[in-house]
Amino acid sequence: MTVALENVSRSIDGVPAIRDVSLTLERGTLSVLLGPTLSGKTSIMRLLAGLDKPTQGRVLVDGKDVTGIDVRRRSVAMVYQQFINYPSLSVYENIASPLRVQGKSRDEIEHRVQEAAQLLKLQPYLDRTPLQLSGGQQQRTAMARALVKGADLVLLDEPLANLDYKLREELRAELPRIFEASGAIFVYATTEPSEALLLGGRTICMWEGEALQAGETPKVYRRPDTLRVAQVFSDPPLNLVGIEKSHQTVRYEKGMQAPASGLYANLADGAYRVGFRAHQLTVTKGHADQHAFPVEVAVTEITGSESFVHFKRDNANWVAVLEGVHEFLPGQALEAVIDPNDVFIFDASDRLVAAPTTM
Repeated sequence: MTVALENVSRSIDGVPAIRDVSLTLERGTLSVLLGPTLSGKTSIMRLLAGLDKPTQGRVLVDGKDVTGIDVRRRSVAMVYQQFINYPSLSVYENIASPLRVQGKSRDEIEHRVQEAAQLLKLQPYLDRTPLQLSGGQQQRTAMARALVKGADLVLLDEPLANLDYKLREELRAELPRIFEASGAIFVYATTEPSEALLLGGRTICMWEGEALQAGETPKVYRRPDTLRVAQVFSDPPLNLVGIEKSHQTVRYEKGMQAPASGLYANLADGAYRVGFRAHQLTVTKGHADQHAFPVEVAVTEITGSESFVHFKRDNANWVAVLEGVHEFLPGQALEAVIDPNDVFIFDASDRLVAAPTTM
């Protein structure tokens, strides 16, 4: 089975929500819609589900035009951020409810509920009501109800966003196993790059209703086509600095210059923007080819195993993620260091021209 959006756009009160998006989704695959709030992730899901109709373009299932066909006539299930369960029903009956609507036999309902409960580790809680469950167990129940339908297309709209950190990490680790066992088409929306990387599959980077780049998740992360894709796929935010390449010299903004080594060496002369993720910025200079910038510490956030150090450099704000505990003081002067082999370089039109060979 395949589900496709063909040159789909949708406007709401004259405001574009989706802009000329084309996607093809195949059975047994996971596609992650990655982008900030209001980038169009939920709008795409509603079009795939049949909850909304595109302003232009078509929705196809196995090549057949299903644009405008009601969601009740499609083989689709959806899980939202909120725990949408029937509070008066047991977990068993919550999971069984779509099967009862479908008129399945008692034996088939029993088999499929037990199968879904085992997959989502809900067997000890089948006699409880949702209010007797933790947040993670409630979300598992909602997911089990979606999976038990046997839908060909399962849409998960930031399903872990309202869970606490421990529960999110627990479910994130389980989801790839659940996806693989189901065999359906899964589409998962998230604002978090780390979640996309953990889930794997294929990632579609969204920005203001546009699908900027789609591909295997590690490849999109390592080789973003544009500066905007790199920004969408970076958390903390991508650090940026402008450069001018001239002969064998690189001149950074504010007059600093350095030899054109590393990825700079093969650049044509001209202006570029250099981006580097937080883990590519450090405060320790390991070899002569690295480039060091005078910075001032704004704030340090210690998480335990890592320290997030926010720097000020003139009018720019940078952030570094350093291993271990670092107790830098606000206003402290340091040197922030990048390796010219470990940066992304974008041309004047913000297209990628060079990227690290290993990450």
